[in-house]
Amino acid sequence: MQSLVIDALNGASYGLLLFMLSAGLTLIFSMLGVLNFAHASFYMLGAYVGFSVAARAGFWWALVIAPLVVGLMGAALERWLLRRVRPHGHLAELLLTFGVAYLIGEGVKLVWGLQALSAPVPKALDGSLFSVYGVAFSQYRVFMMSVAVAMLAALYAVLRVSRAGLVVRAALTHPDAVEALGHDVPRVFTCVFAAGTALAALAGVIGAPLFVLEPAMADSVGSIVFVVVVMGGLGSLGGALVASLAIGCVQTFAVATDVSLGDLIGDLGGSLPAAWSALTLAQLAPLVPYLLLVAMLAVRSRGLFGQRDDDA
Repeated sequence: MQSLVIDALNGASYGLLLFMLSAGLTLIFSMLGVLNFAHASFYMLGAYVGFSVAARAGFWWALVIAPLVVGLMGAALERWLLRRVRPHGHLAELLLTFGVAYLIGEGVKLVWGLQALSAPVPKALDGSLFSVYGVAFSQYRVFMMSVAVAMLAALYAVLRVSRAGLVVRAALTHPDAVEALGHDVPRVFTCVFAAGTALAALAGVIGAPLFVLEPAMADSVGSIVFVVVVMGGLGSLGGALVASLAIGCVQTFAVATDVSLGDLIGDLGGSLPAAWSALTLAQLAPLVPYLLLVAMLAVRSRGLFGQRDDDA
């Protein structure tokens, strides 16, 4: 029971970190229809910028400055690059963000080098907040989970309740009418893209103390983020939350178990070759998100709460 509760808490914290990262990508797609291939690179950039700011001004300033800097870079990308290729369709947008991802990756290597860096946990959040069956649960993980929940509440309030959210949603479907009312639709789109990249940077700053900073971190997390967005349903924040928690918990439980694949298949009445039987579920844990993705696409191609058509 002890390990079950701890694994559930760790899985939920990891899942909420995935949601923080995927929320910005979901926001950009749901509002602009742009599948931003460089989103994980903005996450990595936010982690590195936050690391540098925290080393000089402290963690709390990094939480503010890094998302602001990366958000301005996202605004510049949308204003001077994406806006130019938008008339050529979604493929041109995808290829552009693909190139930007590589530019950010090479820029990180030039500025911070190839060595792995370690971001410390801020002193105010160091230590344990509570214990479960004698096992301490990190105060910093509780902080990370709280920020993710607050982000979800803020996005819902802005997009569904506030006047600004009404303007943004109306600009997506009826841009001419919104412009006739005096709103600058291109500026609205720029602000949405900047907000999405800023959210990715915020996730990078908060996730940095839990993971090693390295130039390959965007590649390792980027594919999982796309799995989350597709499983949850392109454009659905609620779907991204459910998919993030599902992937986080299932993958955490898989890593924590020592059951072999042969034992599992044997309990189901099947058998495997000896080479496959020796594999444990912990060794297969990195495959879990992609297995869930394949299963979801086979059962429901639009994802859990898909809002767009399959050909969108």
